[in-house]
Amino acid sequence: MMQRFVSISGRTAIVTGSGRNIGRAIALALAEGGANVVVNGHSDRDAVDAVVAEIRRGGGKALGVMADVSSHEEVVELVRKTVAEFGSVDIAVSNVGVRRKQPFLDISPEDWQLVLDTNLSPAFYMARNVIPHMQKGKWGRIIHISGFDGFWGQVTERAHNITAKAGLHGLSKALAREFGPDGITANSVVPGAIDTVRDWSQYAHQDQERIRSEIPCGRFGKTDEVAAACVFLCAETGAFVSGQAIHVNGGHYMF
Repeated sequence: MMQRFVSISGRTAIVTGSGRNIGRAIALALAEGGANVVVNGHSDRDAVDAVVAEIRRGGGKALGVMADVSSHEEVVELVRKTVAEFGSVDIAVSNVGVRRKQPFLDISPEDWQLVLDTNLSPAFYMARNVIPHMQKGKWGRIIHISGFDGFWGQVTERAHNITAKAGLHGLSKALAREFGPDGITANSVVPGAIDTVRDWSQYAHQDQERIRSEIPCGRFGKTDEVAAACVFLCAETGAFVSGQAIHVNGGHYMF
């Protein structure tokens, strides 16, 4: 019985931004659980192809699709290719974003729009296009990879990012309420301080050792630990969890 609760065999998942870091870990974990996985990236084709190859070497099924998910038209095409290849889409994980460090009065309207177009709008575009397929099967899982700064307002000089990340969870709640009767759940997974490859110029103000000392678990998180939360939500283990935020942060911040 436990195998039934943890299996996602035969489901089809789209994971945006899955060429590296957290997205890559999610794609690999879903494939290990038995899902067909569409690996998506925007600019690094080699990274996407590498994840696809890794999934296939493990005996899984994967398709790489390059698409800029800040464009509704490209999301439409991403979903179309997914359905053409695998027949359906059952799981959608939105995992793209930029984190700009800018004092509020330095944020131009163009800066503001760029962050919302990158961090928030893609989740709307994805949900808008996958939900009709999920409704047909009366089953679906939508996951938004949010960020702790969307919950913990003391992060300074990131007003646009905070707004977008908080908006992602607001969208999760709205979708959970409206589409629960269709067998669709929607949740946010909120990584804390995770050990990833990143543009450290946007984090120069942060003392890594100080941050580590503030985490009760005494270390940075692993991308696999964020992925595990996603697998939990996608399998039957998460069937009665909807409209929630799962914080993966080692106790750093508690909500």
